[in-house]
Amino acid sequence: MSIFAETTPFGFKVHKTSGLARLGEVVTPRGVIRTPAFMPVGTVATVKALYPDQVKSAGADVLLGNTYHLMLRPGAERVARLGGLHKFMRWDGPILTDSGGFQVMSLSTIRKITEEGVAFQSHLDGSKHMLSPERSIEIQCLLGSDIQMQFDECIELPAERKEVERAMELSLRWAERSKRAFEAQVATGGATRGQALFAIVQGGTDFELRKRSAEALVAMDFPGYAVGGLAVGEGHEAMIATLSETLPHLPQNKPRYLMGVGTPLDLIEAVRRGVDMFDCVMPTRNGRHGYAFTWDGPLNMRNAKHAEDMAPLDPVSSCPAAHDYSRAYVHHLVKSGEYLGAMILSWINTVFYQDLMAAMRSAIAEGRFDAWAAETKARIVKQEKA
Repeated sequence: MSIFAETTPFGFKVHKTSGLARLGEVVTPRGVIRTPAFMPVGTVATVKALYPDQVKSAGADVLLGNTYHLMLRPGAERVARLGGLHKFMRWDGPILTDSGGFQVMSLSTIRKITEEGVAFQSHLDGSKHMLSPERSIEIQCLLGSDIQMQFDECIELPAERKEVERAMELSLRWAERSKRAFEAQVATGGATRGQALFAIVQGGTDFELRKRSAEALVAMDFPGYAVGGLAVGEGHEAMIATLSETLPHLPQNKPRYLMGVGTPLDLIEAVRRGVDMFDCVMPTRNGRHGYAFTWDGPLNMRNAKHAEDMAPLDPVSSCPAAHDYSRAYVHHLVKSGEYLGAMILSWINTVFYQDLMAAMRSAIAEGRFDAWAAETKARIVKQEKA
């Protein structure tokens, strides 16, 4: 680990607000994350279809890596032997790793949840594994991530209140164990005090359960707080309402991270309520399926109307591919199943998301976030219906 990583303490500062929207900085061992921030998802140590240099030049300060996938392949111990995740994937900026809990619940065909953790079979080869709070933290420390997440249970919505409460209470107990495990790693040299562990607020769309979860986690005094268990079937309005009720129970002086979200409309409305960090696979996933995000709405590049259109995809984008390639050419690539089509669209979409966050930061700095949001939503809200 670099000298910078060893000596730089984790921190967060809000520089300006516009309403509840916050302009700030998260300081990590490997650099500053400008907030509001969107993290491209590098599930298996790669942002799909993009070079690391493209992701960096798009404006991303931080990437997300996935504990579940990396523990199965190539293995956390192997990544550690090879110098850690940053060196392995040639990314020198901050990396946040999730806990693996969501993937265990969603990808494992056979699993058993106990107080100890989750016993499951790999979706790759059926091999058996146990993921507990302690093992999740151990894996994240082996990977060397700058921000780590507590192990939690995320359930699909809608669900019975009794089941949501059970999962929330279990996640609180796992939060305590995750914190103890992380502190033990720091004490033994497996992590540094510049790295940070975030808690995850659960409770479905039940406001009372969310309040209980948030207050219990705040009492444990984590460096940052995530809101998990949303965008899992409850719908946009329920998600935003839950956020509105949950965020006031979180500290003003610590970063807030909304996990696995989402569409441009989701991001705008969540920032309006005080969220600082986001991640989602949407930019690259949509790119691989032939969709481009633009400032004037979505483009389905499979649509025949683009077949002879020599106009650029988005002339105002800061991504070179958005104005260097014609709609007709990208349509041809997508319809032909050529890799280049997915690469171009993933690049355009990744840049769009970073440009969107940069525009939000500027609007907050100028004290006009609500006005900017209204103007921007009028242009791009069509993307939510694409």
